[in-house]
Amino acid sequence: MRHRKGVKKLGRNGPHRRSTLRNMTTSLFRYERIHTTEAKAKALRPFAERLVTLAKRGDLAARRLAAKQISDAQVLQKLFGEIAERCADRPGGYTRVLKTGVRRGDRASTALIELVDRNAATAATEPQEVNVE
Repeated sequence: MRHRKGVKKLGRNGPHRRSTLRNMTTSLFRYERIHTTEAKAKALRPFAERLVTLAKRGDLAARRLAAKQISDAQVLQKLFGEIAERCADRPGGYTRVLKTGVRRGDRASTALIELVDRNAATAATEPQEVNVE
């Protein structure tokens, strides 16, 4: 029985699921918006929001905990720099999941997950959506 088990398995074993979430989180913080399946977006949301909360703390221990999940140094710098200061006054809810319909090949429901306080300047220079599937 799986009663009160909070993790979504996503059809993967534990290490593969953690790796998928880490890679998707890195892409989310790099592009500030990614396009993926609805199940992956819903599983990614608490993982990413926990890292933004660590970035808001900003101390060395929080940076080391976040560095365990994000291996790209530039993305980690962006998270603790501009993303943390944009979300400084927000008590939570740093991401939003927008449903975008179904994928043509397998009818999987797709969604767009993005940071709520997305910068308008970066939105104009970066691609509109990045597929992570």
